[in-house]
Amino acid sequence: MILCMNKEKRVPEKRKRAVWLLTFAAAAGIALLGFLLWKNGAFLPRWVSWENRMVQEAEGGYRVEAKSRRAYVFYGGKEIWRSPREYKVQDVMSCDMDSDGQEELVILCWKIGRFGKHKPFWIKEDEKKWSQHLFVYEYAGEDIRPKWMSSYMGVDAAAMSAFESAGGRTGILLTDPAGETSLWGWDSWGFSRQETEVSFAVFGDLIAHEPIWRYGLSEGFGFLFENFMEVLEKTDVAVINQETPLTADPGQYSDYPRFGTPGQVGEAIAAAGFDAVTCATNHMLDLGAEGALFTRDFFEERGVRCLGIGEEKPYALLVKNGIRFALFNASYGTNGMPAPEDMPGLIHLLEDEGKIRADLEKARKEADFVIVFAHWGTENAAEPDAFQKKWAEIFLEEQVDVVVGTHPHRLQPYELLTDGSGHETLIFYSIGNFLSAQPEKSCEKGGMASFTVSVTEEGCKITDYSLTPLRIEWEAGGKVVTRMGEGGQDEEK
Repeated sequence: MILCMNKEKRVPEKRKRAVWLLTFAAAAGIALLGFLLWKNGAFLPRWVSWENRMVQEAEGGYRVEAKSRRAYVFYGGKEIWRSPREYKVQDVMSCDMDSDGQEELVILCWKIGRFGKHKPFWIKEDEKKWSQHLFVYEYAGEDIRPKWMSSYMGVDAAAMSAFESAGGRTGILLTDPAGETSLWGWDSWGFSRQETEVSFAVFGDLIAHEPIWRYGLSEGFGFLFENFMEVLEKTDVAVINQETPLTADPGQYSDYPRFGTPGQVGEAIAAAGFDAVTCATNHMLDLGAEGALFTRDFFEERGVRCLGIGEEKPYALLVKNGIRFALFNASYGTNGMPAPEDMPGLIHLLEDEGKIRADLEKARKEADFVIVFAHWGTENAAEPDAFQKKWAEIFLEEQVDVVVGTHPHRLQPYELLTDGSGHETLIFYSIGNFLSAQPEKSCEKGGMASFTVSVTEEGCKITDYSLTPLRIEWEAGGKVVTRMGEGGQDEEK
């Protein structure tokens, strides 16, 4: 009886041990499976796309493939290299990412740890987690040589693509899961994030009538831009329309109908930090060719790009944050005052359609982004006229990116035009006056045209734009100033 009872007790104990052992084994198996799955990248972010693709290297005859999370390189019909199994290859491409004239193999991949065995001396222990990297290899005949193996980007990249600007700037564009892009350029030590945006602020007609320049000669010309210094400091490229010719001769200081503006106005423009002035206006020949050339040289000597004067080139090139801009400036006319016979193109004019189309085509090949500053329209008109509409269509057809208009001395509408290919042209028909002493109330309201140009997968595009209202006000003592109107708030697009 006692023996039977002990036997009965031992049976459940054996069962418990068996269950415990099975549970342990199951847990260990699950842990091992989880570890193996983690080791093989099974738990990488769900937004990662693992697509098989092939890239043909243009010059060297290499074929590059990405399949099953690995990269393969073929040369002469045979495989010469495959990526290590511990790298999970998300994407691959072949491009000249360092501008040396030779293409490199670039792989976007995931690996455990940021550095591997070649970690910097200040890193005591590498990270034990998956991270995303850009690795670069060189093509060397039947060999593939590592060029850079430590580019941890610190950003999530859902896709990558090669970038090359018209000016020869190269790099890698990374697009995150939300669709935002970042540009990475090559330095001797690896990739670094590059600026991809350029902000513009464009101001309308600066017409220094006699009350304005007399006050400035007495009190100084710092008042011209005293309310805009913060804007100018924050903006990458600032442009203003200098309506009238400058002069250093007090005997030539004059008002309407033929202007002569003290050079101190130009000094104030340069001191405020403007990058460019548009000078192709109907008044720029008021002091003859000498006045126009003096104005051009005055600004250029002070590091301010002068647009619209000179026969050398129909447009100026400006490079900012690696983006190359072509800047055009042309006027409808010069109030019947012709340029000298030996300088027919002294003031750039909107008249020879064929020439302007040819110049714009050339600019598109040379620059990433084309801007036209057009002095056009009917004075005091609230809407664009037929001449403006005609040229707006021409600019759209020639795929100009932005047009900023001056001359009517009052605000006109602005709009975004689109052609059949999807190209967009932003047109501000008239941004009115920045500063003048004209008596008409409509001339006291102007606008600051603002837009941002960004590097995208489709090229350099406008990513933001607005028109900020400005108001000209008279103060006691004869001071005329410009302020941001409506509390400085942007008008609705």
